[in-house]
Amino acid sequence: MRAAVIGAGLAGCEAAWALAERGVSVTLHEMKPQKYSPAHKKPGFAELVCSNSLKADRLGSAAGLLKAEMEAMGSLTIRTARECAVPAGGALAVDRDEFSERITKAVLAHPGITVEYGECVGVPAEGPVVVATGPLTSDALCAEITRLTGAERLSFYDAAAPIVTFESVDMQKAFFAARYGRGEDDYINCPMNREQYEAFHEALVGAERVPLHDFEKLTVYEGCMPVEVLAARGKDAIRYGPLKPVGLTDPATGRRPWAVVQLRAENREGTLYNLVGFQTNLRFGEQKRVFSMIPGLEHAVFARYGVMHRNTFLDSPRLLDARMRLRALPRVRFAGQITGVEGYIESAMSGIYAGIDLARELKGEAPLVLPPVTMSGALLRHVCDSGVKDFQPMGCNMGILPPLEEKIRDKQARYLALAERSMKAMEALPLSPILDPGGN
Repeated sequence: MRAAVIGAGLAGCEAAWALAERGVSVTLHEMKPQKYSPAHKKPGFAELVCSNSLKADRLGSAAGLLKAEMEAMGSLTIRTARECAVPAGGALAVDRDEFSERITKAVLAHPGITVEYGECVGVPAEGPVVVATGPLTSDALCAEITRLTGAERLSFYDAAAPIVTFESVDMQKAFFAARYGRGEDDYINCPMNREQYEAFHEALVGAERVPLHDFEKLTVYEGCMPVEVLAARGKDAIRYGPLKPVGLTDPATGRRPWAVVQLRAENREGTLYNLVGFQTNLRFGEQKRVFSMIPGLEHAVFARYGVMHRNTFLDSPRLLDARMRLRALPRVRFAGQITGVEGYIESAMSGIYAGIDLARELKGEAPLVLPPVTMSGALLRHVCDSGVKDFQPMGCNMGILPPLEEKIRDKQARYLALAERSMKAMEALPLSPILDPGGN
């Protein structure tokens, strides 16, 4: 049995490792050091380019739960991270150089993995393959993926609005309604009076933005307008744009508000809502500060902050099945940020899943089904079967998990109960590797 993996980032290394640990011989393709993406600088595998933090480590957090699930699946990433961890409070942070060196050494030493250096301009003509080329996939391979999927199914820039949990929205201040009463009341509306709007506008225009890389600047601003840039064009620019109040009546006053921020359901369960028209390049702390000024969102829990950067990703709900396989060509799987998972550990988790499930397929075993009560299962379900029309990348967050049967008001206790439910479900899964490195 043999499989190919394209890309030696976190997802690719995890996919190759999971396959090899289960007796599948792997050819791992990596274009570095012959060619680098605009963000990568070093020749090693699993290079961390944005941060050395792998997020919170406590079980009762989304990231801590995801890491616990990854450890149960035999994660190379988490094991290595713990070996080269540096002090970071409650987060798991690493020495980035040591982390990459350890991952590279482990992968190169595995008898079941053969590394081939050089850019892949297409997928292998035969045999199973996992494409894990990340958010900065090379132009040549992007062209091949476009050929396989259709040009309209591949996005090159991630300009996404923030997402908040429904339970954190103050519905004493916000209200459900459709503009002019047309259709169902699908939107949550957060009304502002003139004073609130002017204070919000001033804070928005003056908020600190994230500097873009040189290779990101031109196309991002051609294709999408950040809400803070639109706001800077004039005091009423966003009030005649995404915050227009026309066709809406505030039930608390019986009058049309001065401005309205609308929230639209992000998932079919209605547990997550995005801020319509709020694609933004503000720093995360600034998003929390400014957007919490919106009536009804004073205590909002942000499942994802808005982002604006170069990020190649698929329209995965339309293209991939529940096993991360390309519907039109099932021998080709995708993993990592190109699928629409957002973040280092999320990317690595998808690679583990792709590797384990492909190994099971090659051995004639039943598919690995990650239950939706697990963070891993919920995240993959969102990516591959979200039901969202305008798909955008998503990271781990408690809002994507199905609610508990029992109501628990205390958030920390509720999150811990969700995590314990998840880990109990993980214990029942067939995750133990069949150790036959390099098997045929």
